[in-house]
Amino acid sequence: MPVARNGSVELYWESTGRGPAVLLVAGQGMTLKGWWSTIPILARSFRVITFDNRDTGRSSRVMFPYTVGQMADDAVAVLDAAQESRAHVYGISLGGSVAQEIALRHPDRVHGLVLGASTPGRPRGVPPTPQALMFFARAGAMGPEEAEWAAVPYTYAEATRRLHGRRIAENVAHRITSPLDTLAFLRQAAAVAGHSTCRRLGQISAPTLVVHGEQDMIVPPANGRLLADRISGAQLKLWPEAGHLYNIDEPRADRQIAGYLTRLSPMSSPSRATAA
Repeated sequence: MPVARNGSVELYWESTGRGPAVLLVAGQGMTLKGWWSTIPILARSFRVITFDNRDTGRSSRVMFPYTVGQMADDAVAVLDAAQESRAHVYGISLGGSVAQEIALRHPDRVHGLVLGASTPGRPRGVPPTPQALMFFARAGAMGPEEAEWAAVPYTYAEATRRLHGRRIAENVAHRITSPLDTLAFLRQAAAVAGHSTCRRLGQISAPTLVVHGEQDMIVPPANGRLLADRISGAQLKLWPEAGHLYNIDEPRADRQIAGYLTRLSPMSSPSRATAA
């Protein structure tokens, strides 16, 4: 079993495909299996590296509070274990916050940056809608499958709920194979709540694409606009018929992201850490 280590924390990771490396950073309560629809698209042109964040899947459970910065160091430990000195970094939701922190703490490790459904945090970040906040206050007491289905009105766009129920069912089936326990859910929520890059966004030097669904109730799209405004040279792509899980609502999103990263990539694969 491939394992990366950051101090006492062990992180399970996988690699799919060949080419320049792309590190995928999962969102809150999401394991690497949550990337099921993204990996096949990116793996056509890239080596896609996925991992379970601390407290999820096959990675270590951590009994004490932790920060998004520590999670960023976890991600870099995965790059080290994969022997990649540099990679594109694509994070979604909580993973987008981690990706920002990777770009700030380890700029030499990031070739291109994709921030999906992400926020810079307080004080400028826009909080979830009141309806979404009320749901998440209750979600921790629900069973994993119940919580996934109860979250549908808050995580998927209206058109997906009306016309693409199979797409939702398939995503739920992947997500519930590695459920997040209540305490881990609370620790991840606390890490997000305590994180902010508002005053540091101008320090991000990696070419950046910001992706957001215009119907996102959990991380409202104003956050995506703020990130794009504050990160020098960042591009912004808003999907009108997509919510928080825009990659499920709008299958074209990951194809566009693949195209963006392809344009950034050198003709040959990035150097491996062992050869550096």
